Amino acid sequence: MPKSKTGRALLIFGILLLLGGVFYGLSDSKTKHDLENFKREWEAKGERFDFKDFIPPPVPDDQNFALTPIVATSYEWVLDKQGHELKPHRTNFVERIRMEKYAPDEIGRDYLYTNQDLHLEGNWAEGQLTDLKEWQQYYRAMSAITNLFAVPPQPQSPAADVLLALSKYDSPIEELRSASRLTNSRFPLNYDAAPFQVFLMHLAYLRNCVETLQLRASAELANGQSQNALENINLSLRLLDSTRSEPSLITHLIRVRMINSVIQPIWEGLKNHEWSDLQLVELDKKLSELDFLADYAFAMRSARATLIAAIEEMRRHRDLFKYSDMPYSAHNNFKPLPWLVFYLAPSSVYYHVELDYLKQYPNWVLPIMNVEQRIVVPSLTTNFEIAVDEFEKYRSPHNFFAIFMGSVGYPARKFAFAQSSIDLARTACALEQYHLVHGEFPETLSALAPQFIAQVPHDIIGGLPLHYRRTADGKFLLYSVGWNEKDDGGVVVHREGFSSVDDNRSDWVWRN
Repeated sequence: MPKSKTGRALLIFGILLLLGGVFYGLSDSKTKHDLENFKREWEAKGERFDFKDFIPPPVPDDQNFALTPIVATSYEWVLDKQGHELKPHRTNFVERIRMEKYAPDEIGRDYLYTNQDLHLEGNWAEGQLTDLKEWQQYYRAMSAITNLFAVPPQPQSPAADVLLALSKYDSPIEELRSASRLTNSRFPLNYDAAPFQVFLMHLAYLRNCVETLQLRASAELANGQSQNALENINLSLRLLDSTRSEPSLITHLIRVRMINSVIQPIWEGLKNHEWSDLQLVELDKKLSELDFLADYAFAMRSARATLIAAIEEMRRHRDLFKYSDMPYSAHNNFKPLPWLVFYLAPSSVYYHVELDYLKQYPNWVLPIMNVEQRIVVPSLTTNFEIAVDEFEKYRSPHNFFAIFMGSVGYPARKFAFAQSSIDLARTACALEQYHLVHGEFPETLSALAPQFIAQVPHDIIGGLPLHYRRTADGKFLLYSVGWNEKDDGGVVVHREGFSSVDDNRSDWVWRN
């Protein structure tokens, strides 16, 4: 037995260290056991937690839309065909899929800033047509600054001028249309890497293509070219479908944004009675193939697997700084947290965080959308956020990782609106078919099935019938009760001081 004070202090420290190690070891073992039991229980019910289970199967190169020469220009300046990063990146590369309806920021930003009264974008959800006159003005103004867009010496009709300006994309659009005949698509993402280190640069190109095709389709409708407009809508839907199997929440949120662009010309063609009966049948078929409720379930499950992989990566390596190179991640959220917490925390803290995170899914996240019954329950997102707030009130090492709990309200609302938009569009197509036959709209939606639509969609918010009524001017009002789960009479209200819609006081409306 050491007799000096130093010796006794070292002995006490050693005993405490040993006891701490034993405690941490027991704690790690118990929490890991609880985590594994939870996973086994839910895997028996069909749930999957390993990111590898979400990786799409390989596609032969000659059958892969994503590997066609035109589509490949969205990523091959950075990636090879296996998704591995090229170092250095290719610098003499031509991005032939780059299709932007706006002039690049450095050219067009000042003009848009000094002409803030321009409202170029339409918004079907608020009854706003694409303003082709303002687009005409925009392109003619850009011609004085740059030669990016062609304009005639004297103005033609707005639609004709817009189509001329966008004619620079005729060749790549036709090449893209030809490539779209391949029904399989798997972008070369490096799924062998950590799931949060996968490059997703192709998404911006696809989104810009769809937005440009939307403007082109709107101009074609105004120019009496409804079949051309339909072909561009179909191409947009193919681009949207090309990434459906990607296990990334970011990917699916971009797809949600893209469907809004697809719906715009469909709504404009319906409003102005531009679609023929056969075109309406085709639109309904294409839209019926979309399912954003199922996409939500897949996206959130793959997001869960991604986050679990991220937590495990940090637990094993304890090196937070490596995340500074993550291309698409929320690593900036980690910076305020003390690095020592990540470095010194026992494994049990990581296991506990994983378990807390996983428990949110069967309780809150997945039940928000019932894929089989086609019902969305927005109130569950509020309850979830209340539960997270309560969790964060208690002082615990686990709370350093509370960022993983996140918020499900934003993605759930976006996916729900996307699906509601599709259901409203399909119902409106059936109403237009009825109008072509009878010269008026029906008194009730029940008159549409089965002649004009196999089954009228119900309101996904609550599961009751969609609200519908004919108006005095011979048109109609069709709407879902929206995110607040309340019938506001088909009213759209903006947030005070903002242009965005206030979902707490608005319905999701389709105006004829």
